[in-house]
Amino acid sequence: MKPLISIIIPFYQKKNYLEQTIKSIAKQSQKNFELILVYDDPDKSDLPHVLRVLKDIKRKTIIINKKNIGAGPSRNIAILKAKGEFIAFIDADDVWKKHKLKNQLLFMLSNKIKFSFTSYSIINKKNIIIKLIKAKRTIDYNDLIKSCDIGLSTVMVKKDLLKKNKFPRIKTKEDYILWLKLSKQNIKMMGINQSLVSWRKLDNSLSSSIFQRIKDAFYVYNNFLKFSFIKSIYYISIMSLNFFKKRYL
Repeated sequence: MKPLISIIIPFYQKKNYLEQTIKSIAKQSQKNFELILVYDDPDKSDLPHVLRVLKDIKRKTIIINKKNIGAGPSRNIAILKAKGEFIAFIDADDVWKKHKLKNQLLFMLSNKIKFSFTSYSIINKKNIIIKLIKAKRTIDYNDLIKSCDIGLSTVMVKKDLLKKNKFPRIKTKEDYILWLKLSKQNIKMMGINQSLVSWRKLDNSLSSSIFQRIKDAFYVYNNFLKFSFIKSIYYISIMSLNFFKKRYL
């Protein structure tokens, strides 16, 4: 039997898109998976909808946070509950292609690696493709400090890598900090040049705020990487330029 994959979803006010996300999981050709959803909203009004959407997923765990703690800490809680040898992350408004798990698992097993990611499409709220982001064959620390080219919902990782490496408590870029942590340990990160994920760009999302992006980027460089103020501003400029090229050129 193929290894068990634990799929982790933090949920916070994404009611309009969750059903499409869950359908894309249910249709996976790789069937040996468990789903762990962390409900991270103190307002429980969306909970009946979440339970209804998940009713046909046979192997699932639903964790209900007492208060909003954020996507990163919610994923950490789910990782502790995960029974799978591999963990795949997806946000509650993104969509997977049918063979995402199958192709990625085979890729990781054949290359004997613990971390992989894929190309992905950027879509809007109407499911229209805006841009295709191609995955590089490999990414290391020197690549990552200039541009975060790893989409969270494309990542699959061996669970043992996450025993000591956790998502930080920060509003955005929590995944970026984790990838940086792993890359500094010389973990081999390999990309699959297949668009296996649709990442949804919403105008009201935290990641769409330019000010929030700059603020959190400064936190990454200055607080986490311990760069000087000038060096942090330098790398924010490089990252901003690469972000613009990636999204708009």
